[in-house]
Amino acid sequence: MLSEQSAATVRATLPVVGAAIGEITERFYSGLFAAHPDLLRDLFNRGNQAAGTQRQALAGSIAAFATHLVERPDVRPDAMLARIAHKHASLGVAPEQYEVVHQHLFAAIAGVLGEAVTPEVAAAWDEVYWLMANALIAIEKRLYEEREGHAWRPWEVVERVVETPDVVTFRLRPADGGPVRDFLPGQYVSVRTELPDGARQIRQYSLSGAPGTSVRQISVKRVHDAAAPDGEVSNHLHARVHEGGVLELSEPYGDLVLSGAEDTPLLLASAGIGVTPMTAMLAHLAATDHRAPVTVVHADRSPAAHALRVDHEAYAAKLPDAAVHLWYEQDAPQGARTGLADLTDVAVHPGTRAYLCGPLPFMRAVREQLLAKGVRAADIHYEVFGPDLWLAAG
Repeated sequence: MLSEQSAATVRATLPVVGAAIGEITERFYSGLFAAHPDLLRDLFNRGNQAAGTQRQALAGSIAAFATHLVERPDVRPDAMLARIAHKHASLGVAPEQYEVVHQHLFAAIAGVLGEAVTPEVAAAWDEVYWLMANALIAIEKRLYEEREGHAWRPWEVVERVVETPDVVTFRLRPADGGPVRDFLPGQYVSVRTELPDGARQIRQYSLSGAPGTSVRQISVKRVHDAAAPDGEVSNHLHARVHEGGVLELSEPYGDLVLSGAEDTPLLLASAGIGVTPMTAMLAHLAATDHRAPVTVVHADRSPAAHALRVDHEAYAAKLPDAAVHLWYEQDAPQGARTGLADLTDVAVHPGTRAYLCGPLPFMRAVREQLLAKGVRAADIHYEVFGPDLWLAAG
């Protein structure tokens, strides 16, 4: 909980800090990478940095956390913290790195706001930072303990499947032949690969196969511009990683996982490559003989672009009470609809718990329609691929 004096200071200065947070985060990353170039090379996503999306996400999370502290001081924003902590843990973020971030972040705040940063203001925002940082450190410590620490493990590609012109599935087994920790449907792994310039870039990919096997399955969508920083890893994996190749994987992480009673109605909504965690969820539901209603919603450019389409529909067909609703922008077959996803005519069962994954405009539209249909906000969960810009957009 934020101290009373700091809460008053943060409340008074939040509009000023919020208005400058974009400039602050830009200066922060510039200073951080100048002092620690290894962080940009081997930890941070260079594509997100070049596009500015990581700055937007950091700004959004700081502003959202500070706003929450002054508006709801007795309730910690656990959902937001858990999402960030899982991402950090999958990267192997260490507690001492928060001190490095603190140093450069507060230098950036002072550099942008100048004399407005009085000792009182600095102390208040320092308290905000460490409340957030210490909460994340505690969650990440628990996550590491559950997985017996963080280590990059080599996994061999045992099968490569071309799903669509833009999506390839890699099936992997541990190169050391050791045991495999199971994962929860909806979770992801971090994949670390060495690029031609020597950088060891990391990306997160949802596990798209069924839990309970010794095989890890990821499905990678290629970003077309091979020269673009945000496509350097996906293009590398598509062009250079084949059967017999080796990738380094983290343990599974992620908080978008199935939860609730077995009789809870579910709605799994995805668009594009957001189908990957939903396919794993459906595989789990089919394997565990889930009896409650399941509504499957998916939108894509065309049936040919619908990655994992056969598995997606086959797992749903195994459920005793499932309804599948498909939208394609073009070439919609019989039984599917043409255009963007629209839940107006989709029946949503009372007490439904919803899981969303796909582009932000898709998820926002689906969330608004679900709320209008009476689904509780607390029962709508989402996963963002890349920096979480939901918070940044307010």
